[in-house]
Amino acid sequence: MDTYKFRKQIHKLPGKVIHHVPLPEPQVVEGHGARVRIGEICKACGYKHVLLVTDQTLQKLGYEQKIVQSLEEAGVVCSLFADIDSEPNIALIDTGRKMAMECQAECVIALGGGSVMDTCKMIAAGVKMPHLKTKTLLRKFLVVPGKTLPMITVPSTAGTGAEVTVGAVVTNARGTKGSTVLVGLDVTHVILDSELTIHAPQLVTAACGMDALSHVVEGTLSDVAVYVEDAYHSLEGVRLILQHLPVVMREPENIESRLAMCRAAMYGGNAINTQLAGYIHAFAHSIGAKYHIPHGQAITLMMLPVMEYQKEVCLEKYAIMARYCHLVEESASDNEAAECFLQAVRELIVTCGLDKLELPVQPADYEELTRMVAADSINYSAPMTFSNEDIVKVLERVTKV
Repeated sequence: MDTYKFRKQIHKLPGKVIHHVPLPEPQVVEGHGARVRIGEICKACGYKHVLLVTDQTLQKLGYEQKIVQSLEEAGVVCSLFADIDSEPNIALIDTGRKMAMECQAECVIALGGGSVMDTCKMIAAGVKMPHLKTKTLLRKFLVVPGKTLPMITVPSTAGTGAEVTVGAVVTNARGTKGSTVLVGLDVTHVILDSELTIHAPQLVTAACGMDALSHVVEGTLSDVAVYVEDAYHSLEGVRLILQHLPVVMREPENIESRLAMCRAAMYGGNAINTQLAGYIHAFAHSIGAKYHIPHGQAITLMMLPVMEYQKEVCLEKYAIMARYCHLVEESASDNEAAECFLQAVRELIVTCGLDKLELPVQPADYEELTRMVAADSINYSAPMTFSNEDIVKVLERVTKV
């Protein structure tokens, strides 16, 4: 079934709806080793008990120890939940939620990537609604009376932007991923600590960086009215990534560039909150689910095919990004500037070593993937609405011959 007319008619609706969701306004603390300040932050907030949540990999690396020590020195009692070894699901959230209530946590500290962040968001919401079973929290919009338990987020990767986003992706009892928008999410502090990202494998750094780039690019391209500050943050995120991702690929221990990437990823999270995403994500979500491809790699695979296909519609905004990033002279034509911007993205993918990625798409998959892409795109206010034929034409560009 072709839902093109329906999708085109409502394409502005998601952008209007998201503006009615209250967004976190966290204080941002950044620096190399900045997580040691969490103890003083919690003490200043008057917290007596906190729940620190991280995953098994980070715990094995000992990345939580500086936080625990800072809390001890500040006289704050810390309970540690480090059982996370998968994407968020009901069992993990339920265990963390019970632990938070048993230790009477007044704040949840999230140390990790997107999975940890999303798990903590659901824990922080669930504690405030003890009468509800965890599985009943998984709804499109979860309205939390007042606000969730306060959260301090400490991202360990520079990519998802989940440290500030109001959404959470959780696997339900049927094993299906679903997204929940938390109305009342209370992220009070974001700690951008470049020390956490320095030793990440190059593939992880590259894929996360491309994910962050997709957020700020699609934020800039979206058909959503935004405040000047939000538009600026998206443009600045594009500039920071084009400038600093090549540096961290070349010099993994460059603290300045690592911190710049952390900042850009956070700007990407803000773009998701205020401008949503677009067809890069609709395609990436679909091929990721179909072929079990990691999200950052799926984003990279679909970025240029989608951007090139919608070039005519997005020409002016591509040119704006090119000029903002000083890729061309101000006098350059929009067409020249737009092509320079696309070329910069092509070169970045090569620099990141991601140009050899391949997709197993076959013509036999087109019908299923078209349905998936069309369904996912309803969540965004993209600059153009792809028809089924448009979707197939993009898929043809990535079909494995």
